[in-house]
Amino acid sequence: MLLIAAVGCSVIFAVSIGQVSIPFTESYRILIYQLTGIQIGDLYGLTSGTFVDIIWQIRLPRVLMAMIVGSGLALCGTVMQASVQNPLADPYILGISSGASLGATFSIMVGFGAAGIMGEMGIAMWAFVGAIGAAGLVLILASMGGKMSSVKLVLVGMVINALCSACSNFIVYFAKDAEGIRSVTFWTMGSLASAKWDKLPLIVIVMVAAVLFFIFQSRVMNTMLMGDEAAVTLGINLNVYRRLYMVIASLLTGIIVATCGIIGFVGLIVPHLVRSIVGSDHKRLIPIVILTSAIFLIWTDVLARTIIPKGELPIGIVTALLGAPMFMYMLMKKNYGFGGK
Repeated sequence: MLLIAAVGCSVIFAVSIGQVSIPFTESYRILIYQLTGIQIGDLYGLTSGTFVDIIWQIRLPRVLMAMIVGSGLALCGTVMQASVQNPLADPYILGISSGASLGATFSIMVGFGAAGIMGEMGIAMWAFVGAIGAAGLVLILASMGGKMSSVKLVLVGMVINALCSACSNFIVYFAKDAEGIRSVTFWTMGSLASAKWDKLPLIVIVMVAAVLFFIFQSRVMNTMLMGDEAAVTLGINLNVYRRLYMVIASLLTGIIVATCGIIGFVGLIVPHLVRSIVGSDHKRLIPIVILTSAIFLIWTDVLARTIIPKGELPIGIVTALLGAPMFMYMLMKKNYGFGGK
């Protein structure tokens, strides 16, 4: 309940902070009026003016997007870490980030590819296709030559990641579009600047469906941390569950990356941070991870858009700068081990 309240307060404070500072009480009144139509105090300035436009059209969609993206990345990171039984797993372990980068690079540098239906769907669609294609290729290759294992998934993911990165670099190297190269570079660093109301419904629907599914899968994910032999003893076919979890996590991650670019460290750091506090029981871990990561990315985005006067720093840079020291600190803690209490 405290985390839920913290998320609500973070949203209100975040829409008040920016290049144009808006009083907290004014932001609260505007949000209440826009969401419910309830008047709190004087209505002057609530139904018109720059404050309303800034909060309702620009900042609130961005803050909500940060909340959803943060929760989605941390949820996928938690699922991936349990599925492959690897503490270094993150949402991009199946080559999703490099696949999305390849799709976006192709879209930007080649001019949306050939003419036709697929050529008119934009950068986000090409990035999503690249992400899902890379994840699907990893799952197919990891299944060849016998039963899929966590080690094979990690190794094949590294290979596909390197292959897609090489293809992206190949396209950039032979391209002669300086503006396109800049766009690709900015996209790979991640940004929430393009958040709009019309982009929220799809990602919200997929996120809610994924949360509802995984929140009831705590027993299976706890078993995954115990290893395949323990799962066989308990009568659980981890191979089937592992495939299902990775497909769902890949879809959610692909949509997030296609919408906001590549935002690193969130899906790696937050699950470890929460696990070190509440333990490895996914029944408690998943809800707290979702709320904690929402708060983390909301305030990270605030820092990204305010740290540079009259400018904006890509949020992927900020998450890396904050996440790397935190991860090193957790590695040096002797009382924390992956899968432990």
